[in-house]
Amino acid sequence: MATTDRYALRGVSAQKEDVHHATARLNKGLFPNAFCKVYPDYWGGDADWCNIMHADGAGTKSSLAYLYWRETGDLSVWQGIAIDAIVMNLDDLLCVGATGPFTYSSTIGRNKGLVPGEVISEIINGTQAYFDKLSGFGLQFHFMGGETADVGDVVRTIIVDGTMACRMRRDRLVTTEKLKPGDVIVSLASYGQAIYEDQYNSGMGSNGLSSARHELLHKDYASKYPESIDPALPQEVVYNGRYHLTDPTETNLDAGKMLLAPTRTYAPVLLEVLEKHFEHIHGIIHCSGGGQTKCLHYLPGPMRVVKNQLPAPPPLFNMIQEAADTEWREMYQVFNMGARMEIFTDENTAAEIMSISKKWGIDATLSGHIEAASQKELLLETPYGSFRY
Repeated sequence: MATTDRYALRGVSAQKEDVHHATARLNKGLFPNAFCKVYPDYWGGDADWCNIMHADGAGTKSSLAYLYWRETGDLSVWQGIAIDAIVMNLDDLLCVGATGPFTYSSTIGRNKGLVPGEVISEIINGTQAYFDKLSGFGLQFHFMGGETADVGDVVRTIIVDGTMACRMRRDRLVTTEKLKPGDVIVSLASYGQAIYEDQYNSGMGSNGLSSARHELLHKDYASKYPESIDPALPQEVVYNGRYHLTDPTETNLDAGKMLLAPTRTYAPVLLEVLEKHFEHIHGIIHCSGGGQTKCLHYLPGPMRVVKNQLPAPPPLFNMIQEAADTEWREMYQVFNMGARMEIFTDENTAAEIMSISKKWGIDATLSGHIEAASQKELLLETPYGSFRY
């Protein structure tokens, strides 16, 4: 069975076609090509300012955390889920130049019969602990509380989301309107160990988990934890892999922790980049849902993005590809493949950005450039072939 068919049978879509169709007629905000929707300054009424609000979460990674916690008793995985929900909001907002202060509201839906209060405590306290850690890098957050709902008839285990907002000056926005042929791309690695991370990061992020966990994990989990899956799923797309959660890998993480590695924030890097090189930043793209094709949604006009020097995928993505025999073209559409943040700029500034990133322990690559073209398109040149989108 083709991997695209397996994605559809699991009820997921890498490109979110239905969502894009549903929102096609909505107001796109002040800057339609900005990575996040930018609103007028409704709260302050100042034409020089704007408001930004963003909602995201850990997705089905919380189902994986549930499995790992039930298997091992390790409550710390829930702190990672709290980080995932924060970073998937924070790093999207950083893409438009937002640096705070931020407000944050947490939204948790759980099946109370399966997920006890100690898990909720780990998530909520883990949220505050991560904000405290980020404050050491000059970021300011106001944790506004949120909603924790017992919705067992709707949520099989638990889902963890958040909403983040801020008010900022319009003249500090990064909107991608400046993208043009001749720009180069700096891609920041999603894997390795940044100096502000406690251990090796596999680069997983919080996208593609429905595919990754089912392709990697063993069928045993379907019978042992039926609550972790949709009972309507065909058996041929449920936990097809050979790995058990605590199986060793070529890294110092077991298979479960490889998938559960907390989503890396690039906040310390981007804060320094925006402070020193704001005028030369033409666009910032968070390669989350849609993987390396994400940039296509934010191009201001016809142009070709060429990525011909992306880093080699780290071990996790090779594990996923081998387990499912997924076509490499699809891998680059679903996963970040080891590079989850990209900055569009000029060549001289690119060198400075790479130096800043490496100072923080994050590898950076001059991964491509923009060319003139008659339509919006992306060309990936990889060790596994050339792919046009």
